[in-house]
Amino acid sequence: MDNYFIIHGSFGSPFGNWFGWLYDFISSDGKQVYVPQFPIGVGFQNYENWSKLLKYYLEQGLINENTTIIAHSIAPVFVSKFLTENRVKVNKLIFVCGFNNYLGIDEEYDTVNKTMYFDNLKDVKQYANEIICFYSDNDPYVKYEVEKEFADTIATEQICIPKAGHINSESGFDTFEDIVSYL
Repeated sequence: MDNYFIIHGSFGSPFGNWFGWLYDFISSDGKQVYVPQFPIGVGFQNYENWSKLLKYYLEQGLINENTTIIAHSIAPVFVSKFLTENRVKVNKLIFVCGFNNYLGIDEEYDTVNKTMYFDNLKDVKQYANEIICFYSDNDPYVKYEVEKEFADTIATEQICIPKAGHINSESGFDTFEDIVSYL
C-alpha cells in the first residue's frame, strides 16, 4: 500500500507551514501519512538523532518502494543521505527548498544543519523512481543558486515558483496546491 512521509526542516514541527494541510489532503483519501516530530534545537538536531527516528519507521517496514517522502528545507538533504547510507529505495521524493553544503544562514542554523550535508548527493538517484524539486527565486534563507544546484544534481523534474520565499507560512504558504499533482 502507498504511504507518505512529510518531514519538517530545522527548528520546525509537523504542524508548521503547509504540513497539516497536506496531511489532511492525503489522508482524506484513506492513505497512510506519517508526519514525525524530529528533535530540534542546538544539541538535539543532528543527523544521528534524526536517523534514529527515521530508522524506527524503516524497521517497522513503513519505508519501502511504495513510499513517497515530502521534505522541506534541510530535510531533503537529510532524506537523501539517509536513503543513500541505508540503501533504501522509495517510490518518490518531493523536495521543497532543498540544499546541501550551504552555510551562512546564521550560527544556530549552520550548527544544526552541517551534520546533514554529504558529498555524494547524486547517489540518491539510485534510491527513488522520481525526484521532484520545488524552489523559489527569492528564498530569504537559502540562495536561489544553491537550491537550483541541489535540484540540478538530483531532480527528475524541477519547479521554480517565482517570489515564493522559503515556501513556508512566513511566505504565505499555509497550503501548497502546486504539490498536489505530484503526489
